[in-house]
Amino acid sequence: MPKGDLCALGAAVVWSVSVILMRVSGLKVPALPLTFFKIWVAVLCLLVALAWERSGWLPDLSGGEYLRLVLSGVLGITLADTMIAAALNRLGASLQALADCAYSPTMALVGFAMFGELLGPWELIGGALVVSGVFVGATRTLEIKEPRDLWVGILLAAGAHVIMAVGILMVRDVYREISIIWVTTFRFVVAGVVMFLGVALWKREALGKLFLGFRRRDTWGSMIPMAVLGPFLATLLWVGGFKYSTVGRAAIFNQLSTVFIIVLAYFFLRERMTRRKTAGVVLAVLGSLLVATH
Repeated sequence: MPKGDLCALGAAVVWSVSVILMRVSGLKVPALPLTFFKIWVAVLCLLVALAWERSGWLPDLSGGEYLRLVLSGVLGITLADTMIAAALNRLGASLQALADCAYSPTMALVGFAMFGELLGPWELIGGALVVSGVFVGATRTLEIKEPRDLWVGILLAAGAHVIMAVGILMVRDVYREISIIWVTTFRFVVAGVVMFLGVALWKREALGKLFLGFRRRDTWGSMIPMAVLGPFLATLLWVGGFKYSTVGRAAIFNQLSTVFIIVLAYFFLRERMTRRKTAGVVLAVLGSLLVATH
């Protein structure tokens, strides 16, 4: 399997475990402090990785490239990650998969709009199977007590994927030329600083709550592994997929995270595994195999 496909598939596996841990953590820590905590734990891991890589701390980039990296971090992490955490708190792990159907089509469309990349016929068929499998498997997964939570959660999750796609692909030329670890570190530092400044300037009364994740040591057992696996490891693999493969192809493998989440939610969160979910898993796996073999 090509390096880009392996990175994209690995990102899906690791991200799925992180989402389950995020769901557990989100029962005690709200979306904003949860996102703030995982950003800075990821930054710590990334700084260690950057020191080990020895690729330099300040690459020779233009002012415009640095500006795009800043905007990318704000959109893709500060905003999109907070939206995902908020959606997960409303929907639960399985039902969020319904909104995640927007991920691979969004990535493919943004990839076409920005870079003119087209998927081949077999990749389109495989992608359709993955998306249909996710849709079939994720529709009736959890009863939501408040209808408003259902639609707000779906809109938050779907909107986050659109913002995330634009945020990461607008700097694709940068991370194809320099270290993925450095680009990821820069984006996360920017995201964390902007989140802190935003709360301090516009919602100062909530500043104390922003550090709730650091104070709640009883949640560290799930929150620290969540941050290491998701924002750190999964993000590096995710960016690697786009670096070494086409946008649409990598996104199809990324989309498998939804299937993995459904299975993991059944075993670890006791969310029901229905026949619809089983059919969705089969369709999505067939689709990914079709893409992988063509």
